[in-house]
Amino acid sequence: MTVRASRWLIVLAAVCFGTTGTAQALGALGGAQASATSLGAARIVFGGALLTILAFAVALAERRRRSAGADRDGDSDREPGRVRGRLRGSSVALVLLGAAGVAAYQPAFFTGTAQNGVAVGTLVALGSAPVLTGLLEWGWFRRPPGIRWACATFVAAMGVAALSGLYSGGGGPVTALGIAGSLGAAASYAVYTLSTKLLLDRGWSPTTAMGATFGTAAVLMLPVLLASNPAWLAQPAGLATAAWLAVVTTALAYTLFARGLRGLPASQVSTLTLVEPVTATALGIFLLHEDFTPATICGILLLVTGLAILTVPRRMPVRAG
Repeated sequence: MTVRASRWLIVLAAVCFGTTGTAQALGALGGAQASATSLGAARIVFGGALLTILAFAVALAERRRRSAGADRDGDSDREPGRVRGRLRGSSVALVLLGAAGVAAYQPAFFTGTAQNGVAVGTLVALGSAPVLTGLLEWGWFRRPPGIRWACATFVAAMGVAALSGLYSGGGGPVTALGIAGSLGAAASYAVYTLSTKLLLDRGWSPTTAMGATFGTAAVLMLPVLLASNPAWLAQPAGLATAAWLAVVTTALAYTLFARGLRGLPASQVSTLTLVEPVTATALGIFLLHEDFTPATICGILLLVTGLAILTVPRRMPVRAG
């Protein structure tokens, strides 16, 4: 897969992520009154279950295909040995680490927005996630993301700040707990992105990596869902909201995310996912009839500029003669 194709997969994943808030709002308009914690837990539990089922289905189909090939070639021992090699303890640790990051992201993000408001909480979480991912990747691989990535991330983060309403007074009193929650969400994102990248680098397929990570996270989040008064799931609007969150914003989005991540550095992927707030803003304007302000235009332009800095290829030098 080419780098350009990988980037488009990440952008499509970010578009799916960006529909989360609109799905929540439309569900509430339909009578599904659910807390953010309950929605987040339902998204991981049901979406993780779908990713696990998909991983098993793909693995079963692949095993049958390989068995048929082995029967024809008379070599049935080679592939199972390679699969066993992938299941060493360090890979299991990466799955557990990624699942912990997925599970921790939900309460950490909602703590940040509850304490400091949606504007500041979202800005700190989304704006710092690419930075923390780049630093974590730098520390692990001993390879700096580069000046181009830093410039793109800075410009895109300024766009997130504009979209969040911070420049127009959208923020209020800031608490240390709220900042810690938002930074914790960003760190959780960085952890599960890098852990998934390491699994992919070890030869895991995108469906297997996502199924293992989110399946484990679903188990961790199930008690949270059960304790969060999930009665809203019995309503038609609630069921539709949960289905959208599970199928589109989790199963589909993270399948695309993992496929794109396989061909790109984690730091670049983290910056590309800043397409998410652009999608959320556009849906808010066209579907929820939210205000379209100069700050919105500024934010979108800054985000597009930041992503262009990252993705537009450098011009090749022209040879003389």
